Amino acid sequence: MKAIVFDFDGTLANTLPICYYAFQKVFKDYDNKDLTANEIKEMFGPSETGIIRNNLSNPNKEEAIEYYYAQYAELHKSLVEVNPEIRELLTSLKEANIKIGIFTGKAKRSLDISLKALDMEGLFDVIITGDDVLKPKPNPEGLVKALSLLEVENFEAVYIGDSDADIIAGLQANVYTIGVQWLPEYQTEEFNEQPNSIIKSVTEFKQSLKVGIL
Repeated sequence: MKAIVFDFDGTLANTLPICYYAFQKVFKDYDNKDLTANEIKEMFGPSETGIIRNNLSNPNKEEAIEYYYAQYAELHKSLVEVNPEIRELLTSLKEANIKIGIFTGKAKRSLDISLKALDMEGLFDVIITGDDVLKPKPNPEGLVKALSLLEVENFEAVYIGDSDADIIAGLQANVYTIGVQWLPEYQTEEFNEQPNSIIKSVTEFKQSLKVGIL
């Protein structure tokens, strides 16, 4: 194994609460709709800008997008805690000369806010966001692009995510795919598409690296 590519929301950071909150504010204040977290989750796939453009009835979509980012940035520190265990995992992978990347449906703008707030800037060898692909997850376009930029073959890489869309993208890219449920908030309780393995804690993942399972 030469590279590990991660999803972001619910995988590398417990950011789903801030995503849900910011979307709920947008749809309440612009469409007067009270959406549940599950209703918002059903919209996931495109980036935040795509979600708002595709689902908001109010014609002031660009204004609503700016409002989303304002809410996301303003309450990030109060709703999203730094996770030392994840941060230590990433640095230990780099020290072991394993390339690490992100393939996320998030837009670059919100990802940059989160990476800065969580002290993860500069850690990754490649980052592919929802802005960088024509076809969002579960299409594997972004993952294939990440592997190409990392200069690794699919059999030399692992893709880690917390949703069915992540697992489908990984399997379609013929990459060893891990479904994780190691953060307080993740997207999928039970995977409809079975990943190559399911991991419940960062400690379990590190152990699987040590014993050569991966």
